[in-house]
Amino acid sequence: MISPIITLLYVLIIIFMTNKIQHLHILGICGTFMGGIAAIAKQLGFKVSGSDANVYPPMSTQLEQLGIELMSGYHVDNFSDDIDLVIVGNAMSRGNPMVEFMLDRNIPYTSGPQWLLENVLKDRWVLAVSGTHGKTTTSSMLAWILEYAHMSPGFLIGGVPQNFSSSARLGDTPFFVIEADEYDSAFFDKRSKFVHYRPRTLVINNLEFDHGDIFNDLSDIQKQFHHLIRMVPSNGLILSPASETAISETLAMGCWTSTEFSNKELEQDEALDIGWQVEKLTVQGSEFIVKFNGEKQGVVKWDLIGDFNIDNAVMAIAAARHAGVPSSVSIEALAEFINTKRRFELRGTVNNISVYDDFAHHPTAIAKTLAGVRAKLSQQENEQGQAGRILAVLEPRSNTMKSGVHRESLPKSLVDADQVFVYQGEQVTWSVSDLIKQCQPLCQVEENIENLVEAIAQQAQAGDIIVVMSNGGFADIHNKLLKRLASVIV
Repeated sequence: MISPIITLLYVLIIIFMTNKIQHLHILGICGTFMGGIAAIAKQLGFKVSGSDANVYPPMSTQLEQLGIELMSGYHVDNFSDDIDLVIVGNAMSRGNPMVEFMLDRNIPYTSGPQWLLENVLKDRWVLAVSGTHGKTTTSSMLAWILEYAHMSPGFLIGGVPQNFSSSARLGDTPFFVIEADEYDSAFFDKRSKFVHYRPRTLVINNLEFDHGDIFNDLSDIQKQFHHLIRMVPSNGLILSPASETAISETLAMGCWTSTEFSNKELEQDEALDIGWQVEKLTVQGSEFIVKFNGEKQGVVKWDLIGDFNIDNAVMAIAAARHAGVPSSVSIEALAEFINTKRRFELRGTVNNISVYDDFAHHPTAIAKTLAGVRAKLSQQENEQGQAGRILAVLEPRSNTMKSGVHRESLPKSLVDADQVFVYQGEQVTWSVSDLIKQCQPLCQVEENIENLVEAIAQQAQAGDIIVVMSNGGFADIHNKLLKRLASVIV
């Protein structure tokens, strides 16, 4: 237990060292990452204001409650004369009126990741969670484990961790958990955000091609991860699955840090006595044994499902252990973990039809989500003798998806669904209708949200699970579906 006096002195030192600039203005403040920067800056004592094209709840409400002035649109009048530094979000580009004004007037500026390094992370024990999938969930698990262990960490997470009241906070101890994104930092700094974080504990969940708008191929992404690995100290720790070829190749480019690997689930006659292992006790993954170097650490019993969440949990337990938390305590904490919003989040049940919201927007994530739901239904069928169907509803919304980079692998990711509905949005540059020819389940494509809702409602029946998958708001389709299903006479 860290004494209150040391904690107070630590916070005062941070405030003293960072409170040289009085007024920060953040461009793109309502994004989850930049909103987190704003919240932490406010806790450090800065005056904070910000501009965004989309000022709306819940981030706008969260920031306004902190006393942060928000301005809608990017108008040069948003800049006041007392601004000392502009923090530029990576959604900003040349041609933006406020960016051009900032450059012409020589107003000091920096990126969000760089500001975070200089003002918060450089003196902290950073636990960074990286990878193509599972960053938000694993970061939320890890932050909660440290909180449960009375270590009061700081954190910045690209989602809403439901065990906490916000997505970011400064924290009261040296420990800081951050979701380490490989996306670029700003229009003037095309390095990945995570190269600014300098972690002592690094999790690499997985590594696949994504973000086709800024990376040409997987090797481009591996190079950024190599830069990140080069920054982890020799007395730090790198955690990853043993079976990921892309990660192994990246580590082979140069690694000067101790490593631990998870071997996922192994058969009894294949069990090894090195690294992290799990043994599932239920098909859907609601209970599983955790082992490290052949020794049982305990049994996780929780409300989450899916092998992907088991993988996330093992990484969180391992990272927390490096920071001093016994595995048994981490396992206790996970029993009280509430999954991050939009990670297979139940939005409502009407006429025994459940509507879930999931952030999956990459074929691998889509496949893992649907496999988890299929396992859940299989368990239900074993216990109750009957099970409903899976209706998958997909919006190709990420830049990579809209450009058609994943069009060939997408149909295979949907095989666990019984029926698929896809939204052909205006910005999707390829014909989603081509999916119909390749998709194993029955697939229907709609270009209109209302028609899509109606098509789903016509097919849904009692016992079904509707899984809506998108990394955007999807025109509030979840509530529209629930309202429409409620009008169906059973």
